[in-house]
Amino acid sequence: MEGMTTTPPGAGLGAMIRTWRNRLPPSAAGLPVVRKRRAAGLRREELADLAGVSVDYVVRLEQGRATTPSASVVASLARALQLSTAERDHLYRLARIVPPADGTISDHLPPGMQRVLVRLGDVAVAVFAADWQLVWWNHRWAALLGDPSAAPPRMRNFARDRFPVDADHISLARWPVTDADPDTTDAALVSDLRRATGRFPRDSRLAALVRDLNAGNARFAELWAAGEVAANREVHKTVDHPSVGAVTVDCDVLTDGDTELKIVIMTAAPGSEDETKLQLATVVGPPADTRNQHGGWVHPSGGAGPLVGRASPS
Repeated sequence: MEGMTTTPPGAGLGAMIRTWRNRLPPSAAGLPVVRKRRAAGLRREELADLAGVSVDYVVRLEQGRATTPSASVVASLARALQLSTAERDHLYRLARIVPPADGTISDHLPPGMQRVLVRLGDVAVAVFAADWQLVWWNHRWAALLGDPSAAPPRMRNFARDRFPVDADHISLARWPVTDADPDTTDAALVSDLRRATGRFPRDSRLAALVRDLNAGNARFAELWAAGEVAANREVHKTVDHPSVGAVTVDCDVLTDGDTELKIVIMTAAPGSEDETKLQLATVVGPPADTRNQHGGWVHPSGGAGPLVGRASPS
């Protein structure tokens, strides 16, 4: 009938998710390589684990029984499938969602960055967006600091963690972390957020973050009023780990020039007692009574692949 449009075969939302899943080898996602596999790409349950959604929801998406995933689910799927920016935008449009626009913060990890992160599996590493929203972390990060999925998605923000507003604040780290120079860390974080407001002037999430912290945290408001603009720098932290004791680490921040994504890497001095403790923390994990309410602190598949918060299907 005239005026009607149809989607070509293999071009719909479910078909594209299935196509992208089939092309991504498990090794590229940091998953264990099993010799006997019927498919070269990811299994549905592997994609579900990486994206933080249920296997049933992935099945319904691929079969076309779920056609309107939320923006958070689309973002998680794009990261898990290691889509390019153009492919990510196409996925948003197939889900009838407007892709992130210029001038807004991106939570998307480019495929090249994800490949590098997978190769950093022997160090504790996480990725934060330009507003310091946590978007990705690996097994060693969870082993050192505890599983961030215990915190609600909105609270997985380093600035909200550093400058708490609510009395029932939930920390990103599951046990105490002490900065060698907390004043410098505070000032660097606030000045980096100010820099982000110039880089992403139309981002509503960033604007809400600054507004909330200015109104609810006196320390943040004081530093914000100073007007300093700078990028975050190297800091030193001591983690009071419940299984291995105090571990002193170097915390380095690498920033992607285009997206302002921040790769945060925690390492200990080579050959030091702290390095031994850091390695031991990954092996022994935390005591049973410190594990989060969702049943664990490791990746749902038991591997060392990416960890993401569970998104809510809509």
